[in-house]
Amino acid sequence: MSFPEDVLSSDEHVVLHLHPHWKALIRPVLVLVLAIAAVVAGAVLLPEGDGGTIGLYVIAGLGLLLVLWLSLWPFLVWRTTHYLFTNERVVLQKGVFHLDRRDIPLGRVNDHTMNQHFVERLLGCGTLTIESAGERGQTVLTDIPQVGHVQTKLYELVEADHDKHSLGEGELREALADVQEGKPLREKA
Repeated sequence: MSFPEDVLSSDEHVVLHLHPHWKALIRPVLVLVLAIAAVVAGAVLLPEGDGGTIGLYVIAGLGLLLVLWLSLWPFLVWRTTHYLFTNERVVLQKGVFHLDRRDIPLGRVNDHTMNQHFVERLLGCGTLTIESAGERGQTVLTDIPQVGHVQTKLYELVEADHDKHSLGEGELREALADVQEGKPLREKA
């Protein structure tokens, strides 16, 4: 499932669109390789005849179940997990059959931290924690590729959003002068 572009507002644009790091696919690929190796080994090593054929079918059936459960399902979860950073919000979406989406407006982001263990530093991924105002508080995003770059980009987006929604020094002086003169406040363009 790709990320639907129609959930974006008219003046919103995507800055970063990420899936979890590829390391999440290591175990599923290993399970697939081991299942194929088990079927090949069964075909080569089991005796010919009805017993060997039944044994090969059992091995192939178990291998197929393991591949579906431990390879295909994690791949689908990885593929349908989206971390989207726009100029207005952070959108977190996941779900193969059941869709779960969370939006964090940039104006509500209070803090964001990153954490990388030694192996994650070697692989170029890590954990990004976003603390936002509201009842949900912290959101932890695991296996973020290039987490340092993503954290820097999030900082830039939050600052740009703050600047867009706040008055500059000159605009603030004009507004105060207007209030002192009894003029109505003008909206920011």
